Amino acid sequence: MGANATAARPPQHGIFNGETAEAVFLADRGLGYGDGVFETIRVNDGRLTLWEGHLARLQRGLERLAIAVNPATFEVLASEARELAARPGVGLLRLAMTRGSGGRGYRPPAEISPSRILLAFPEPEFPVTSYREGVRVRVCDLRLAEQPRLAGIKHLNRLEQVLARMEWSDPEIAEGLLLDAAGHVIEATSMNLFAALGGRLCTPTLEACGVAGVMREHLLTEFAARGVRVAIAPLDLDELHRAEEMFLCNSVAGVWAVRECGEHRYAPGGFGRLAQKIAAAAIGTPEPS
Repeated sequence: MGANATAARPPQHGIFNGETAEAVFLADRGLGYGDGVFETIRVNDGRLTLWEGHLARLQRGLERLAIAVNPATFEVLASEARELAARPGVGLLRLAMTRGSGGRGYRPPAEISPSRILLAFPEPEFPVTSYREGVRVRVCDLRLAEQPRLAGIKHLNRLEQVLARMEWSDPEIAEGLLLDAAGHVIEATSMNLFAALGGRLCTPTLEACGVAGVMREHLLTEFAARGVRVAIAPLDLDELHRAEEMFLCNSVAGVWAVRECGEHRYAPGGFGRLAQKIAAAAIGTPEPS
């Protein structure tokens, strides 16, 4: 969520396989191997925002990892998520599904029983200036590894993002941009990005690495409905530095315009303001002034 978010707070509530819990089973493969997927969902007045998009990506991730889940389980998961979201003070929900427990070794057992893990948190707080004035970002030294099998999904192994986020401690820098080994801009540590080049809006392709964010998908759909064409294509750092405007997005923070990346300056533009309005309608974040 970037350095502009408030300090991490412990979860208010937790559910593990339908039971109230404060810990997971120690032999769970999600803990041992990152063998699973997760979603982080903003809760607005008890409502799970962009729920259908999160559920669809969760299901795609499980299919990609060949974790077979009974379709009825998703109905149970939705019921548990709605129950947690309705509790007082809940503003964020993190849900994960793993392959379950399966002993030692990489090879999973033939018979599995996937685990459901839900954690509820207070609403995250971001400075209003992130929406009104834009944010500063930097380019990270870490390069994302290419792995098409895992590209797009939100699997539990996020070590690249952890290492990248450790590269800076300046609270004035909200996010770090991540490139692949070939120098293409892919995403930020916890957000997707869009840029306007020559009056044309574009967003990086995520075929080999990166996470296809739910807000990114929502913006692409809403832009198309408004007749705004978005090119999904490789984006080099030099191109990004020549952009007229750039903005970041995710389904928790919404949309932030970028005003500075190193020595390069950007001015908030019409595409970003439209994106902020779309995000505000979807998850309740501030609209542009």
